[in-house]
Amino acid sequence: MGKLAVTNDQAFALSRSTKFDAPDIRYIAVEGPIGVGKTTLAELLAERFKANLILEQYEENPFLERFYRDRKGSAFQTQLFFLLSRYRQHQDMIHTDLFYESIVTDYVFAKDRIFAEVNLSRDELKLYDEVQGALSKSLPTPDVVIYLQGSVSLLQQNIRKRSRSFEQGITRDYLELLVNAYNDFFFHYRDSRLIVATCDQFDFLGRPDHFEQLVEAIKRFPYPPVEYMVSSDPFFRSIEE
Repeated sequence: MGKLAVTNDQAFALSRSTKFDAPDIRYIAVEGPIGVGKTTLAELLAERFKANLILEQYEENPFLERFYRDRKGSAFQTQLFFLLSRYRQHQDMIHTDLFYESIVTDYVFAKDRIFAEVNLSRDELKLYDEVQGALSKSLPTPDVVIYLQGSVSLLQQNIRKRSRSFEQGITRDYLELLVNAYNDFFFHYRDSRLIVATCDQFDFLGRPDHFEQLVEAIKRFPYPPVEYMVSSDPFFRSIEE
């Protein structure tokens, strides 16, 4: 039988995952760039796993619409509001019964750093990192993260479909920056078990078989620390030798 090899120096973590009983999956997080379908998938997973659903509260950010009109002028306020909002939601997980039940979210707390890297000036980013570093120390990490990739064309199509007025001015150049930043972030991500799927090839809402394949991946044990659900030109690669 071939030996399973995993890139990104994850062989040790993979070997450890085969030595213990299958753990409970209590905290699932879905991530990906704007318009990739995070919330839709999070809703499906929460229903399947009978979990509490916690969604990002983007509509409460008073700076967001202004940010899309003037990124440089409003970036820091927008970023700080999101950081504190996500922190409060994670604190609620810890200090209420939600922490002892199953949870599905449509973001990970660490994602805020992706947008900060793209949008903030050097001085703003330095101050942001001090605040973010202090807040993140006490927060729970997901048992598994689903990273949804998507081409810029797919993101643009989905953004047009959902017709949020403040998003209609998002440029292709900005989406390309985000896609690259997300790929770089998750290429180096080590905080949780990670499953990567490309939404150009997977339709979790319209294709029940695609959704079932993801559910099987989440429940898999033993599991690779990084699993890519697409076999052609994988961003992460698991191979049998």
